[in-house]
Amino acid sequence: MDNPLFKKALPHLTAVLLFLILPAIYFSPQLEGKKLNQHDTNTATGMAKEITDYNKSHSDLALWTNSMFGGMPAYLIGLPTYSAISPIYKLTTLFDWRPISFVFLYLIGFYLALLLFGLNPWISLIGAIAFGFSSYDFIIIAAGHNTKAVAIGYMAPMIGALYHAWKKNLWIGSAFFALFLALQIYANHLQITYYTMLTILIFGMAELYFAFKEKAVGDFLKRSCIIALFALVAIATNVERLWTTYEYGKFSIRGASELTVDKGNQTSGLDKDYATGWSYGIDETLTLLIPNFKGGASMINFGENSSTADLLRSNNIPNANTIVKQLPGYWGTQPGTSGPVYVGAIILFLFVLSLFLTKGPVRAWIIAATIFSVLLSWGRNFMPLTSFFLDYFPGYNKFRTVSMILVIASFTIPLLASIGLNKIFSEEIDKVVWKKAMIWSVALTAGISLVFFLIPELSGSFVSASDSQMPEWIQKGLVSDRTSFLRSDALRSAALILAVALILWVHVAKKIQGKHALLIIGTLILVDMWGVNKRYLNDNNFVQEQNARNPYPATKADKEILKDKTEYRVLNLSVDPFNEASTSYYHQSIGGYHGAKMRRYQELINFRIDGEIRQLGSKLNALKTDSGVDSLFIGLNALNMLNTKYMIYNPEAPPIPNSKAFGNAWIVNGYQLVDNADQEIAALGKADLKKTVVVDKKFQSLLGAVSTGNGSISKLSLTSYSPNKLVYSYSGKGNEIAVFSEIYYPKGWNAYIGDKPVPYFQANYVLRAMFIPEGTYDITFKFEPLSYRVGKQVSMVSSLLLLFFIGFVLYKNIPLKKSVQ
Repeated sequence: MDNPLFKKALPHLTAVLLFLILPAIYFSPQLEGKKLNQHDTNTATGMAKEITDYNKSHSDLALWTNSMFGGMPAYLIGLPTYSAISPIYKLTTLFDWRPISFVFLYLIGFYLALLLFGLNPWISLIGAIAFGFSSYDFIIIAAGHNTKAVAIGYMAPMIGALYHAWKKNLWIGSAFFALFLALQIYANHLQITYYTMLTILIFGMAELYFAFKEKAVGDFLKRSCIIALFALVAIATNVERLWTTYEYGKFSIRGASELTVDKGNQTSGLDKDYATGWSYGIDETLTLLIPNFKGGASMINFGENSSTADLLRSNNIPNANTIVKQLPGYWGTQPGTSGPVYVGAIILFLFVLSLFLTKGPVRAWIIAATIFSVLLSWGRNFMPLTSFFLDYFPGYNKFRTVSMILVIASFTIPLLASIGLNKIFSEEIDKVVWKKAMIWSVALTAGISLVFFLIPELSGSFVSASDSQMPEWIQKGLVSDRTSFLRSDALRSAALILAVALILWVHVAKKIQGKHALLIIGTLILVDMWGVNKRYLNDNNFVQEQNARNPYPATKADKEILKDKTEYRVLNLSVDPFNEASTSYYHQSIGGYHGAKMRRYQELINFRIDGEIRQLGSKLNALKTDSGVDSLFIGLNALNMLNTKYMIYNPEAPPIPNSKAFGNAWIVNGYQLVDNADQEIAALGKADLKKTVVVDKKFQSLLGAVSTGNGSISKLSLTSYSPNKLVYSYSGKGNEIAVFSEIYYPKGWNAYIGDKPVPYFQANYVLRAMFIPEGTYDITFKFEPLSYRVGKQVSMVSSLLLLFFIGFVLYKNIPLKKSVQ
């Protein structure tokens, strides 16, 4: 077809079609009606169950939930947001057609970014495949990190639009930068947004430096100010989400601790050992080139023909072929991993080649960002730099899993590789420069791969810390197989690199047409990434829809507890209580699963609850008959004040009831003042919390003139419960202190007697307490966060304003054909 418009549109149409077809083929079980079985998606279902059920049956939204960790804001788990950009978000994510939609967004986002950088559409298509099929992008889909996947999808077009605003059309670039920034924040994975901002900071510093050199600072600053104004509007579209998260952050484990213990490990955010728990090994960085450099994932299928399988069979181990599918492949320094960060051997080769062939600010900031990303990913393995950032760099200590910062390198490496590839296929290359660049690039990638193929021992011992729990003969099998995995992948990477190097060499020598060379290179990249990704995300990850709908079928213990229609909490010791959400699916749980639980609640777990659970375990083991059950919870102050009415120790056995639980609220005889948080948490193990409340002296003015001895005749009970509202009935002589078994959170919870607001205060480290006067009346707690109420209005207005700006910019900047008179 000779139509010039069609020729211009052809690569874009081809790209969109491929970006739909490729993930559809990869995730073909989805087309059969199956659902991806994702761990974190299942836990999110459990976490949000109370919220979801309430929202379905009420006109208002549940802004709080008591389903985990005693209670926390619901907007930290999942709530509808009020923004006019929601339809655009749904469109770009294919109306949540997951997981196909995730990969489509990766692909289309990076494709748009490369077009904004000015690359050839066909090379942009190849670059998009390289980025979109990066191993990390698929591993997080398998794990269920859905918001992270979407946020990563918006990262590339945002930076591409920023480049366009700085270097080309200011208004078009600024408008789309603001749109993708708004969408990324809307996706609600602030850690990825933070890393995107770090990338932009490095990009901006490089541009400023080169602007100084070129005496163009004025133009750069003018453009930057206009971009910043658009960005402020984009941020405002998410004020509801950002304000509530910021407000809560000060009370969460991402805020500073009031305790003085372990000060060397503390920051103004997460503790250092928690933040760096998942740190990439220094030598592990070679997984960027060789995927199995450290064995792959924590649990992998070694194969029936592996050395370990042979050893299992020779030692007459039953079910050897099943066991061999669940053995630890990974032998790096991280606690565990779902798979390596592999950007592709071909792409890494093209990245190194591009270092020799390209120049200018783009190359400079990409190199800086890549090195920065790798160094910070090492975390505790490179503590001088990590400590500096945790202690002094704004916001860095609010996020855990420092290895995640490799998302920057996973973006910058294919970006520069694509820019270099574009140069090779669009310009004449100096023969001397080309020869030198090719030799060095092959040596630094294929050469290193071949070295590890020939001498795999250079990578280490092939032994993991967990191997010591296995018999020595199994360990020998694991080492043998891990060595084979490394050698196989090293040879594979070398072969792929040499194949592409040969194609490029022949192309530059004009022995093959560019379109044929690009087709071969693109196909090899896809085959490379597809094969590695299938190791960690494949058809076995899918389940029938009915199994995905309820990931936590009710157990015998759950059914028994649900017969109790009062309000209470449950401790589930049949699982790790502080790293699961199955209990939250049915009950108000002592534990739960969340990366930003309350700071004080986490400290209560560390200093009180963990110890009480150990006591429970010892007592349970020593228990001879059911008649001693009542004694199990004696003296367990933390669990009792949290109204832990049931304990599950075996999901298919009746739960153990706790008659010592204090209830939903109680009157105490007196109070104990303490000077600080250290004394307060220590006092919880000494005072009789049923009779005495522990209060920090900063709340002394709210205690009033307490009378003693009335508690036995006063009555206080919970009469109505909903996530946003609690009503208690009180009758008594007053001048008493009531303690409520609810988590203290002053940013939204207001107390009322009748319609009159009354003060309350923090007590027993995490709970609420109140001085109550004489009378018979209702005490009501309502969750009314100003940040949410005002924030959603600001978000809606700002999102409408942003869409108006974008529409106006497009109207003014896209030429329209004038009608012929």
